[in-house]
Amino acid sequence: MRENADTRARIQDVALKLFVEQGYEGTSLREIAEALGVTKAALYYHFKSKEEIVTSLTEDRVRAMEELIAWAQTQPRTGETRRELIRRYSDDLHRGRHHEIMRFFERNQTALKHHPVMEKNRDRMFDLLTFLIDPDDPIAVRLKNSMALFALHASWFMLRDDTITDDERRAAALEVALELSQR
Repeated sequence: MRENADTRARIQDVALKLFVEQGYEGTSLREIAEALGVTKAALYYHFKSKEEIVTSLTEDRVRAMEELIAWAQTQPRTGETRRELIRRYSDDLHRGRHHEIMRFFERNQTALKHHPVMEKNRDRMFDLLTFLIDPDDPIAVRLKNSMALFALHASWFMLRDDTITDDERRAAALEVALELSQR
């Protein structure tokens, strides 16, 4: 069972690397199999299509957001709850291979725009935002609270300096997100 999970993770890692380098549409299952040193049939045992690989890459992310939403539903709607939600979201973003997945999404926006997993990811993001904004808040406050989550993501794209460590990037993004969060 463990070997199966390791093989699956290795396929995901290689596919993700190729999707970032060559693009989703520019990468075939055959190329993924070749990079892994396995036959296409062996790859099919784990994933029948590139779409299945993309779905598997984002399942953990969607599950983490759903857990955070479930937590937020049990909390009072206070400023401290908002800040805690932002902290937890930040922690979730820095687990696993999120950075590579975000780079993949960034570089393949057109190809993935209507992919079902992207729509599900977007829906969960909007669900999270409902805990950060109040319809009665002034527009500027709603925008700042919404931008708090996006600041956590933007640190991967806006701070392209290779001398910045992931911990420094995360700390700066969290600081900005918490500053943006109001009420």
